[in-house]
Amino acid sequence: MDIHSLIAEGENQQQDFKYEISSICKIARSLSAFSNTDGGRLLIGVKDNGKIAGVQSDEEMYMVEAAGALYCEPPVVCRMAGYQVEGKTVVIAQIDPALALPVRAKLEDGSYRAFVRIADENIVASPVQMELWRSERAEGLLVPFGEEERQLLCLLDTPEGLTINQFVRRSRLPRRQAVKLVAGFIRFGLAKQVFSAHTFYYKMV
Repeated sequence: MDIHSLIAEGENQQQDFKYEISSICKIARSLSAFSNTDGGRLLIGVKDNGKIAGVQSDEEMYMVEAAGALYCEPPVVCRMAGYQVEGKTVVIAQIDPALALPVRAKLEDGSYRAFVRIADENIVASPVQMELWRSERAEGLLVPFGEEERQLLCLLDTPEGLTINQFVRRSRLPRRQAVKLVAGFIRFGLAKQVFSAHTFYYKMV
């Protein structure tokens, strides 16, 4: 394993650097985000700037295993190995995309939230994304599409798109119904979700 080549790639949608594991909840968020997106890997013992700091491999592996087993629902199993680089140990934890979505992470307050990985950040999954995952599990789900739905879809025909709150206000639909409708539009290729300035927007395709 060429650790220097991996570090040269920087942090991205499928790679995150961890100087150390100071919070098991933060690791659980990373495991959730990678599991719910495209999978990825944690390089533990590497600073944000790419400098190798090294870790105690046994302790770090135990913390990652505990985060996946006790702080993720459903549990996340990582493939882990330690590598000697510049006389220091770097642990790589590889996370596969989950087969059952979403994977939720336990937060400091005891609640569970699902995360997604966007660029180099772990972001709380939007209500629309949660509905998409729910609808994907439901067999034979039909979404009506008539003149009323067409008019509502046209609300999303803007250059920047609408947040779900903006769509709720303009459509005058109950929030739950609005979320289900936008998720249906996305599921059938009529709209898309975009993330900009730490906000989810919804636009016509």
